[in-house]
Amino acid sequence: MLLATTAYVVCILGIILMYIWYTPQPTCLLNIFFITWTLVLLQLMTSVSLHPKVSAGFLTPGFMGLYVVFLCWSAIRSEPMDDKCLRNSGASRDWLTIISFVIALIAMVIATFSTGIDSKCFQFRKEEKQEEDDVPYGFGFFHFVFATGTMYFAMLLIGWNSHHTMQKWTIDVGWTSTWVRIVNEWLAVCVYLWMLVAPIIWKSRQVEEPK
Repeated sequence: MLLATTAYVVCILGIILMYIWYTPQPTCLLNIFFITWTLVLLQLMTSVSLHPKVSAGFLTPGFMGLYVVFLCWSAIRSEPMDDKCLRNSGASRDWLTIISFVIALIAMVIATFSTGIDSKCFQFRKEEKQEEDDVPYGFGFFHFVFATGTMYFAMLLIGWNSHHTMQKWTIDVGWTSTWVRIVNEWLAVCVYLWMLVAPIIWKSRQVEEPK
């Protein structure tokens, strides 16, 4: 319970700070939309997780909320530095860029390995009996996910816009990067919600099937 409470406090604090830092004027409608929608997604994940048929508790949506808030923050930080709604903080921006890149790298490596190994969670056919010599993961799916993560980080270092020259420490800066991160946030929430709802749907379908 303590971890869940801490996660939610950090999420709310992060959203408040993003409102203060990245919406200095009412004309920053895009940033207001990003932050507000992140708050809505956090509430949605919590509501679904606490549904009686799901009963996943507060911990998992709390940690997912931390990840979603981080993605929203990194997306806004990826906006061009000349944008009026993004305050340039000088040297602190450089350190934040390095820290966010390291965190994103660790998160991507963990997600790549866990998704590649646990590929069976995306299968919707009846379970087949696993033979003794079967490996616990699919080679093709693992390498596909790993290659996707590698290509993503290659684009972080090179830049999404080939015609745009990045300055020092401006890793992954530009509107293309901003929208990639925002879409990544939305997809992450969709996958999480599906992982909560899918077992219920699959169980109800099995009950309805004639024996």
